[in-house]
Amino acid sequence: MFVDGVARIVERLAGMSDKPIIRLAGCASREDAEALRGRVLEVEDTLDEGEFWARDLVGCVVVDGAREVGVVERMVALPSCEALEVGELLIPMVRDAIRSIDVDGRRIDVDMGFVEP
Repeated sequence: MFVDGVARIVERLAGMSDKPIIRLAGCASREDAEALRGRVLEVEDTLDEGEFWARDLVGCVVVDGAREVGVVERMVALPSCEALEVGELLIPMVRDAIRSIDVDGRRIDVDMGFVEP
């Protein structure tokens, strides 16, 4: 995490994702925290191997082997999982439906036999 471009260590993270409570190293009092009000707070966008951001999938071509299915319009949060919206289709982001995701190649291979009855 960075505050005004200076690296800071997060000692504790609590609260909700829309209203996080963050304790930074070296910020031990209310006055210390108040001194940070209005500063620019940045978090590094780092992912582990095989992980991706939902925004990176938008625009990817979706195929079932050699057959083109469509293009990802957006990611949709469903009660049981997330899904790719491809035209009128919702393709669940589960292992049985997704064969591979190549973010750099902008291609997602799916098993339409799992998606379509």
